[in-house]
Amino acid sequence: MAAQKPSVPKGTRDFLPSEMVKRNFIFDTIKEVFKRFGYLPIETPSMENLSTLLGKYGEEGDKLLFKILNSGDYLSKVKTSLIGVESGKLASEISEKGLRYDLTVPFARFVVQHLNEITFPFKRYQIQPVWRADRPQKGRYREFYQCDVDVIGSNSMLNEVELVQIIDQVFQKLNINAVIKINNRKILLGIAETINAKDKFIEFTIALDKLDKIGSDGVRSELIKSGFSESQIEDVFSVINVIDQNNKQKISFLKRMLIDSEIGLKGVEEVETILNYFETLSLNTELELDLTLARGLNYYTGAIFEVQSKDVAIGSLCGGGRYDDLTGVFGLKDVSGVGISFGADRIYDVMEQLDVFPKEIVASTKVMFVNFGEKEEKYCLPLLQKLRENGINSEIYPESVKMKKQMTYANNKNIPFVILVGENEMGKGVLNVKDMQSGDQSEMKFEKLLQKLS
Repeated sequence: MAAQKPSVPKGTRDFLPSEMVKRNFIFDTIKEVFKRFGYLPIETPSMENLSTLLGKYGEEGDKLLFKILNSGDYLSKVKTSLIGVESGKLASEISEKGLRYDLTVPFARFVVQHLNEITFPFKRYQIQPVWRADRPQKGRYREFYQCDVDVIGSNSMLNEVELVQIIDQVFQKLNINAVIKINNRKILLGIAETINAKDKFIEFTIALDKLDKIGSDGVRSELIKSGFSESQIEDVFSVINVIDQNNKQKISFLKRMLIDSEIGLKGVEEVETILNYFETLSLNTELELDLTLARGLNYYTGAIFEVQSKDVAIGSLCGGGRYDDLTGVFGLKDVSGVGISFGADRIYDVMEQLDVFPKEIVASTKVMFVNFGEKEEKYCLPLLQKLRENGINSEIYPESVKMKKQMTYANNKNIPFVILVGENEMGKGVLNVKDMQSGDQSEMKFEKLLQKLS
């Protein structure tokens, strides 16, 4: 029997050490910013009960849930006839669990379940993988990491302001030139109300959200398909036409357009409150009111955010928003939250494309001792131990093989310093230190090496 060719499922990937050190740099940078703003970590299981997940992401989201077959002889418990049965109906009988689609719904479940163990407002961050049965393409994977930060149990707009500051700091530290797009679901509801299309709100927001991908003509044909009249479509395009105006001009336009919509004006007021804070707070990232931003998830009720790279076309790098009653479906009413999620995989792709990863992070080992034999090993091991105790990543080649092989190993691992200690060096009580980048070699005492590396 021929050996099976190894592979991974479509839309998933293995990560080499060289990739993992870069990914960890992203996670550590994001985590550091989260902690600075007072957020604490939690984790939830990879799988949730389907009853927790279904119905929270809209019809499209439900289709993208990875379902897990019940264990044991799951077909023996099926009551429905298998002949001509619709797969969705069968799925509910053979599958009770699913892989999480995002971190927000599990977070809402977590809050309700641990109500007596947490303090409100509850500020948490969570960095874990999520799964979506999507069609894999560039920048879109079936298994990917989300880095979420949420505050729940507070209606204050200061939370939105803080999230914008977190986004700004993260992308500044990662050296990505980005734009933070902001909108409000209440504004979109107000527009739908003003053009008498409240009953087609979902179709309206989906079409508007696709403007970047399908252009004006595509949006027009989507709206026609959804049954919008010519005058309604013209009203939608009056919104699209102010895209290039500045934030203040857009606010003025909305105040005129939504003058008879209470919910619409409330949304305008919320956006204006956030923007006004940044007249006195410094921000390195552009903050743009984007009236076409809708975000697909049904649970958003207020401010919504999306971040895009200015230099690489890859879709959203970060997104989120305000949700007023996400915990309501789990029995805890009227608890408002707001959160954002960083897409680590897309951020990685952008940084790789722009070549902005710091060069030093690729080298996980700083020093390697060349192995000349048993006597030299015994001499070097205590020195190696001292280096490690002083926080310097170091290793010794495990066998006394040819020098060329050991140097190739150091080169391939991007180790910046190689230490050679033979009979001569041991006799003089010095180390021969080779700088792998410049090729320079110099003799020095251990204390001097320690000083140089620290």
